[in-house]
Amino acid sequence: MENRLNKHTAQPPTKKTAGIVGLGLDNEDGHKRLTRGEKFVIAGGSEETHDRMTETVVKTFEDLKRKGRELEEAAPKEVAELLAKNTPR
Repeated sequence: MENRLNKHTAQPPTKKTAGIVGLGLDNEDGHKRLTRGEKFVIAGGSEETHDRMTETVVKTFEDLKRKGRELEEAAPKEVAELLAKNTPR
């Protein structure tokens, strides 16, 4: 395998990383909400919105785990489909 170096730092390429950020903008009660996980952050929103976003992301990571995959390995389209599927109605 070819030894490829980052042309800017002369270092081997770094490992691919990924994360999900959710931002709720409908908060009117003044409460500051923040939920952090290993690869996600959910900030703001009303209590209902924040809970829905958190549930959606947690279920998405559970689906990826059942498939034996990490977020970094999933195509953006697959992640978007899982998020849509796991959003509470």
